[in-house]
Amino acid sequence: MTVSNQSPLWISEADVVSMMDMREAVAALEKGLLCEAQGDAQNMVKTHVEWGEGSTLHAIGSVFPKSGFAGTKTWPHTKNGATPLLILFDSNNGSLKAVIEAFALGQMRTAGASGVATQWLAAAGADEFAIIGTGKQAITQVAAVLAVRTIRRIRVFGRNEERLNQFAARVRTEFGVETVASASVREAVRGAAIITVVTRAREPILSADMIERGAHINSVGAIVPSRAEVAADVMARSTQIVTDSVPQAQKLSRELIEFFGRDAEKWSTVRSLASLAASRRPRASGDDLTLFKSLGMGISDLSLGIELYKKAIDSGLGHKFPHPQKVTPRLRSTPPGKGVAGG
Repeated sequence: MTVSNQSPLWISEADVVSMMDMREAVAALEKGLLCEAQGDAQNMVKTHVEWGEGSTLHAIGSVFPKSGFAGTKTWPHTKNGATPLLILFDSNNGSLKAVIEAFALGQMRTAGASGVATQWLAAAGADEFAIIGTGKQAITQVAAVLAVRTIRRIRVFGRNEERLNQFAARVRTEFGVETVASASVREAVRGAAIITVVTRAREPILSADMIERGAHINSVGAIVPSRAEVAADVMARSTQIVTDSVPQAQKLSRELIEFFGRDAEKWSTVRSLASLAASRRPRASGDDLTLFKSLGMGISDLSLGIELYKKAIDSGLGHKFPHPQKVTPRLRSTPPGKGVAGG
């Protein structure tokens, strides 16, 4: 039986985690990026709305027509939590294929993008890694870098000292790599060949004078225009700037918008992650800083979602449920006492 003939599946967090690890997530994402580079996948530019004190509602999506998949992921981010869901459809007939609980998927696809960027932009022998931020995304960001480079030492910085020490201990235990809690951003990134910044900073916290020549930077946390992590002088020193989606960066990345303005010629120097992956070319020996600006995109989510769906079909995981059926809308109010009230 082909996957298109299956009943829709509800794929839980537990199913997702059982079917995919970080190394597999990096590989699935790179496979999807190659589809994009070949014109076999199309991205929907992310849309969002903000309200209250830092709450945001997001929607992203993409279509893989040759593979028969279209889909979207949506979630509200609030101070009290979030519930991300990825919905997969058949791109040929619009039928529902799956609903995937997307906490772990989202963390893996975000980290996976950093993994792909690090694979192609970091120096081959890079073994000193700094991560700035100790929140929910941080541990998978560490895993993604370790999936593509052999790291000798990790330095960590976060504003909350207790959480910083706990995170450093967790990294040390989880990965068996020397891990040091640093007293400042500057101390953490000094001499680091790979730097990942994954914070909710509203103003830049990483400047060029902190960073050694030849370093690669993953800027992950500032995904809406109200936030920024990287100062303009970092971009001025960067000999390669890559983002997952250039049109999306032109809409959502305050750092790049303020640096490039509306200059189309300058923006033309920014590469997509898909073009980087498709080039199969590592960083040039003359590169100074390289920067990956991560914003998240639908192709990334579907790259992992499609692989997870196929794995679920093959392994019998996921909960089947009836496909939604059309019902004619009720056009007139039902009189009181004659059935469903209202109208």
